[in-house]
Amino acid sequence: MKLPVLKIGDLVPKIPIIQGGMGVGISLSGLASAVANEGGVGVIACAMIGITESDISADPVKANNRALIREIRKAKEMTEGILGVNIMVALTNFVDMVKTSIEEGIDIIFAGAGLPLDLPKYLKKEFNTKLAPIISSGRAARIICKKWMSKFDYLPDAFVVEGPKAGGHLGIKFENLDDPDFALEKLVAEVIEAIEPFEEERKTSIPIIAAGGIYDGEDICKFLKIGASGVQIATRLVATYECDASIEFKQAYIDAEEKDLMVIKSPVGLPGRAIRNEFIEDVNKGKKKPFKCPYHCIKTCNVKDSPYCIALALASAKKGKLKHGFVFAGQNAHKVKKIVSVKDVIGSLLNEYKKACGERSS
Repeated sequence: MKLPVLKIGDLVPKIPIIQGGMGVGISLSGLASAVANEGGVGVIACAMIGITESDISADPVKANNRALIREIRKAKEMTEGILGVNIMVALTNFVDMVKTSIEEGIDIIFAGAGLPLDLPKYLKKEFNTKLAPIISSGRAARIICKKWMSKFDYLPDAFVVEGPKAGGHLGIKFENLDDPDFALEKLVAEVIEAIEPFEEERKTSIPIIAAGGIYDGEDICKFLKIGASGVQIATRLVATYECDASIEFKQAYIDAEEKDLMVIKSPVGLPGRAIRNEFIEDVNKGKKKPFKCPYHCIKTCNVKDSPYCIALALASAKKGKLKHGFVFAGQNAHKVKKIVSVKDVIGSLLNEYKKACGERSS
């Protein structure tokens, strides 16, 4: 059974699979270009993208901007496929990252960790960048559609609907993570219903991309059957040769057992799903990891009361220094057993999809 076609404006990837953005250096030009070359949408994550720049402490805005330009250009040299960026609305340099991405001709901006209410303001007529908010409720979809229509005469080109099984920072409250009413299936249906009046008014279609815990072809089949136009996958693409993380970071996925996946309280004020390790255990025991805040990267970070710096912890993990940080991962990370190529992952996903959807339709 063939995969359905995903259309995001005039962008039509060969397969309806979007690679999730993973910040602080995990999904850069290497992973993004590899996914784009396989027909999906490759995504560069902007959060602290310049963490390895020599002047990141002295001038974080300049360092992050330079790194973003470099990664977009490198990715474009390695692929003719579709490329996006993931930009957290909570970033203090959100506007800079948006403007730079558009000027560099990125195909899509995925914006989450907050409502990107003014995002269309930065889209100049000469650029064709698509705008896709990442949300976790029908209410958020309605708010964005109303605001964008009234202020900018613009509707989102797509919505990514992220559920509670995602890795990294989550847009769902702690108390709702295990609530069946907040399962991804429910959220997708809720958002589809919420945007219907706006689609009818504008005689258009806004594709919904299901995200969070989607791991195999059976998951893809399931969410496309309930109305999603595409899926976003991140966790399964970490343990690939092309992923920009260190070998130690990837090995943490391979070594993880189901009991090791846990939700932590991030200094940025959001729940976050990670792999349990000594660093996290120390924090849970009340041990502080002394730090200064040179980056001022997240607007919502409570620097004064935080037991550690999230940017430093994630940067250490990216480099493989797991005693000084931890690894974000989705709920299904324990299913990862070995490092393979992106081509192999995409091939497996397509075979699994055909098997799952073929069986269901027969």
